[in-house]
Amino acid sequence: MSKSKVVLIVQARMGSTRLPGKSNLDLAGVSLVGRILERIKRCKTFQEIVLAIPKNKEDDVLLKIGEQFGVKVFRGSENNLLDRYYQAAKLYDANYVARLPADNPLSEPKEIDKLICHHLSLCRRGFSSNLSSFFNSGYPDGIGIEVFDFSLLDDAHQRNTNEEKNEHIHLNFFDYKSQKAVDTEWCPISTIKCPEAFRRPKLILDVNTYDQYLFIKEIYEYLYPKNPNFGILEIINWYDNVYKKS
Repeated sequence: MSKSKVVLIVQARMGSTRLPGKSNLDLAGVSLVGRILERIKRCKTFQEIVLAIPKNKEDDVLLKIGEQFGVKVFRGSENNLLDRYYQAAKLYDANYVARLPADNPLSEPKEIDKLICHHLSLCRRGFSSNLSSFFNSGYPDGIGIEVFDFSLLDDAHQRNTNEEKNEHIHLNFFDYKSQKAVDTEWCPISTIKCPEAFRRPKLILDVNTYDQYLFIKEIYEYLYPKNPNFGILEIINWYDNVYKKS
C-alpha cells in the first residue's frame, strides 16, 4: 500500500435538517450529488473517491447515484459523521483524507488538487483547508476542500468526543467560526492563498437553504450548456455581469 494514498470522501444524506432531500435536487438535469461527483472526477491528486452515506432506506437513492458515477459507496452512521469518515477511510486504506461535504456542487478541481499537493508537501501531519476563506485565504465558500492525515482522524475517533464533534468533523481540528485551531501542537493548521482573479471571500457557493439552491441552479442553467467544465472564473463573470444586473 502506498504511504501517501489520498482518499476523497464525499459525505451525503437525504435527511438534511435545513433542506431535506437536497442531495437529490436537480441541477441542469442531474442530481446535486451527481454534479459534485462529475466535477471532482476531474481531479488528479487522489487515488479513490468514496461517497459516504447513511444506512437509511431513504438514502438508497444516493447509492444508485454513486454507482451511476462509478465511485465507491460506504454506508455508515447517519449522525456520527466522525465514525462514518473513520470507517470509510479505514476500509479504503487512506493515509490522507480529503473531505468534501455534499452541498458544494461547484467544487473547483484545480484548487482541490492544489491544496492536496500543498498538504502532501508539508511532510508533517496536520489539517489543511481552502473550503472557505480560511485564515484570510480569500477563497469563495464552497469551491475547495479539507485534507487531514488519517492518523489525526484515528486520534479524534478514539477520544471521548461530544455529539457536536461527532457531527461536525472539522471541530475536532479547527473551528471556522472562531478561526481557532483545537491544538496546533497535535494538529498544525495550514492553507494556501486564493488567486487574485477569484478572491471572493464573501461569495457563497454551497447549498444549505432553498434560496441558495435556486442560486446554484441559475448558475448551472446558464453556464453548463455553454461549457460542462465551467469553472470559478466563468461563475464570477456570470455573477458580475448577468446575475447582479438582472
